[in-house]
Parts: sequence; structure tokens; C-alpha cells
Amino acid sequence: MMAEMKHGTVETNGIRMHYVEHGTGPLVVMCHGFPESWYSWRHQLEALGEAGFHAVAPDMRGYGNTDRPADIDQYTLLHLTGDVVGLLDALGAESAVIAGHDWGAPVAWLAALLRPDRFRGVIGLSVPYRPRGKVRPTTVMPQTDDAVFYQLYFQTPGVAEAEFEQDVRSSIRGALYWGSGDAPRQQEGDPAGPRFMVPRSGGWLARRPNPASLPPWLSETDLDFYVGEFTRTGFRGGLNWYRNIDRNWELLGPLSGARVSIPALYIAGDRDLVVSFPGMDQLIPNLSTFVPQLRGTIMLSGCGHWTQQERAQEVNAAMIQFLRDL
Repeated sequence: MMAEMKHGTVETNGIRMHYVEHGTGPLVVMCHGFPESWYSWRHQLEALGEAGFHAVAPDMRGYGNTDRPADIDQYTLLHLTGDVVGLLDALGAESAVIAGHDWGAPVAWLAALLRPDRFRGVIGLSVPYRPRGKVRPTTVMPQTDDAVFYQLYFQTPGVAEAEFEQDVRSSIRGALYWGSGDAPRQQEGDPAGPRFMVPRSGGWLARRPNPASLPPWLSETDLDFYVGEFTRTGFRGGLNWYRNIDRNWELLGPLSGARVSIPALYIAGDRDLVVSFPGMDQLIPNLSTFVPQLRGTIMLSGCGHWTQQERAQEVNAAMIQFLRDL
């Protein structure tokens, strides 16, 4: 099936964007997160394409075969959402359903918020729609004398890059395994704190050692693809998304209090670290307050962060049902 998928490149929003597509029919654009690739949607490209949809998964700005602008301020959510709108234009599509996982989810939610005329449905994986807060996000991220929230660790250019690029294979293996539902459950009262905290003296990988074996949903062939991509591109493009968190907050001031008006679906694993972030226990059960046309919240038992890879069949079925009901 991978051989039947087509690769293309378009000019959009001032960059060249690479994408992979399969099938014909109503357009579905799927946006990946960090540290990932169009390849993260490989199972959905096949399933949606075979189900009568035009499934498209781009390498997002900063990744893979898509351009990687040098300046940090070229990675705001407005840039990223503009890239996807331009992708629709380049494909000649009046409208699409947009799906996003991890960092791709905020792009999808913002696309739904800003352009309900172009996006007729939105599917968020792992990361729910989060209303704009009252203060700059980095000022309220958790930190202690011993550790900082991983998004704070990613702020200083060069630090995380040096750590991840020292051994790309080990970094990718550690990230994918320890973020998954296959990793051992963290013991309550762990003195190191939640796994989303980075020890000030150790680095991000200190708590994500290279596992002895891969989880069943990830093959060596899959791993080879990711390793090849990040060995070639480095990690800076993806990390630059994190370095715009406060800038995004500033730019999106006019959208304070706005609600997502189009039909939506939210899917996450109950072992995803994202759902344990501060405030998520209040936000997720009340998501329909901010997303009035929320058609469902699906929590996958035992699933970790890599939702559509760990539970491909369940995610495929949920997405296809949502798409057919629109």
C-alpha cells in the first residue's frame, strides 16, 4: 500500500511543502506533531484513502522534505495554519476536514477557529482545544529547584538540539517508547516528579533511556524512517514551534474567548502524558463548552501519546465514522 501513495510538493505561504496522499473523494488533511513526520499518519492514509476520501498528510513546516526557515519567529501558529490553508488552495480544494495530533492539533483547532469557511470538520488527537489563557504560557509552566516542564527546557536554542542529535536513533527510540502506553507506569510519589518534567542536571533523555525492544505498534522499518529524516534535517525546525508559545499567545489575543464552531471529534489515550498536564482534568470533561459541536470524546484505554500509531484500527474507525456523519 505504501507504494500506491503519491508524493507531491506545493508552494504555500512562502515555503515549499511536501505531502503524501492516497485516495480520491472529500479532502482530509492530517497534521503531525513532534518529533514526527507525514509518516505518523501512514495507517490513516491507507484507511481513509480506501474508504473513499482524499487523505493528505504533509511534512509540516520545519520537518522532512518541507522547507525549514532559519528564523524562530517563522514558526508561529499563524504561519502553520496559513501553510495548511495554502495547501488547500494548491490542491484546488474549496474545503476539507482537518485532523491534528500533538502540535498538529493546535494547528487544526486554530484552522477550525479562523476558517470555518474552509474547514468543515476538525479532529484533535491527544491535545484538546485550549482556550487562550490570561497570562503568557511559559510564566505558569511547572518548575521546581530540580526540574522544569519539558516545554521550558525546549526554549533555549541549541540545548535540546545538541542532546537529541548526539544519537538520533536512541533519541527517537526513547521518545516513542516512553511516550507510549507500553512504557511502565510511573510509580505514585516518584521523587523525580511527573515524566513531563526534565531534570535540570540531566536533560530530556535522562528519563527516557533507549529501550531494550520496540513496542508492537512500531517496527524497525518505521524507526528507520524517522531516524533517517531527523538525521538529515536535525530537530531545530520542530523545536522552533515550542519557541513561539508566548508569541502565539500574544498574536492570538483577538481570539480570546472564541469558540470552535464546526463539528469536532477529540481522541486521546488515557495513558497520554498530555491528559495529565495541569488543568486537563477540568478542560477535557468540559470541552463542549468551548467546542459546541463536539460530536464525541474518545479515550482509548491503555493508549499513550502516539494515538493514531498505537491504536490505528480504533482511530481509523472513529475518523471514518465522523467523516461519514458530516
